[in-house]
Amino acid sequence: MTPIPRLRRYAGPAILSYGFRPFFFAAAVWSGLGILIWLPLFTGDIAVPTALSPIDWHIHEMLYGYVPAVVTGFLLTAIPNWTGRLPLQGRALAVLVAAWLAGRVAVFVSALIGPIPATIIDLVFLALMAAAAAREVVAGRNWHNLPPVAILLLFLAGNAVFHIEDMASGAAPYGTRLGIAAAVALITLIGGRVIPSFTRNWLARENPGRLPVPFGRFDTGVLAVSTLALALWIALPGWTGTAVLMLVAAVLHGVRLARWAGWRTFGDWLVLVLHAAYAFVVLGFAAVAASILWPGVVPGSAGIHVWTAGAIGTMTLAIMTRASLGHTGHALTAGALTRTVYAAVVVAALLRVAAAFPNASMLTLLHLAGAAWIVAFWAFAIGYGPALWRPRAG
Repeated sequence: MTPIPRLRRYAGPAILSYGFRPFFFAAAVWSGLGILIWLPLFTGDIAVPTALSPIDWHIHEMLYGYVPAVVTGFLLTAIPNWTGRLPLQGRALAVLVAAWLAGRVAVFVSALIGPIPATIIDLVFLALMAAAAAREVVAGRNWHNLPPVAILLLFLAGNAVFHIEDMASGAAPYGTRLGIAAAVALITLIGGRVIPSFTRNWLARENPGRLPVPFGRFDTGVLAVSTLALALWIALPGWTGTAVLMLVAAVLHGVRLARWAGWRTFGDWLVLVLHAAYAFVVLGFAAVAASILWPGVVPGSAGIHVWTAGAIGTMTLAIMTRASLGHTGHALTAGALTRTVYAAVVVAALLRVAAAFPNASMLTLLHLAGAAWIVAFWAFAIGYGPALWRPRAG
């Protein structure tokens, strides 16, 4: 992400000067808090006034609470670079933040206010964000950046489906798969831009030699195959044909990742973590395929958490740390705090996947994974919070 090209005169709170500031901070706080609440909720030690089951509340707040906040922070900062238009700031940004917070509160107290009012309140944020992003892309005539807007609409549709399903049957399998698929699709789309770009920049400067292969027809084909695989998984999650296409997608994404020369970036954690996050995408396609073909060996939850805790958790923190450093005027270096954030989220992902396999230590692994997750996200909130709340350094 390059510096925003144009700025309007702004004298308000620094936290509302760019989209990444409030949304990255709020997302990190909520992600850690959500797990802190969910663990005792899952074991029955506490109760909260939500109309959703404990598991559905956890799924919803990670997929449709945390993830859209990070995506919003990224897009509100990236879109001005793509379009050359002014960024959203001040009161308009505060409205978006308030809409997101209202959704979190409404879902949390949905048993008190009713599931239908909670659903309406929760959907407002994604509808506003999709409209804002579409307006900027269309006004800037930046048509090749419409796909992220389409994915925002997919998040909106998935969130609506999630609420409708849950009200009808007490579970939301289609809404869950829609949200996961939207997040994975966004990682493959945006990751395909930023990972080779950041890798090329670092290698050209620090480690001359083989460079990442630029985006081309191969990448377009990989995205087409994986999009079809995800669509089949949404509609036919138990079909053997879905598993076969998932395996094909895993191989293609593995080749794509290898073409980016990530093994040459061990000298820079900020770059290396992007490759590690994308590796979870590859493993997720393979694990979901394995769970379809051999359900007695690989639980479905294992493959899902390779994507959610692994790919989504690691990639979002990788983007949040890098963008926060760059756009607040700090050096693009991974200090001890940042390395702790990365290590903790990867450990959390591995432990959460291990906890999906039935064993005597499952609950212990689940709590350890939760603790590592909280460390990762609250370390970001505490360590990066001052930079996000203060004016740009330098």
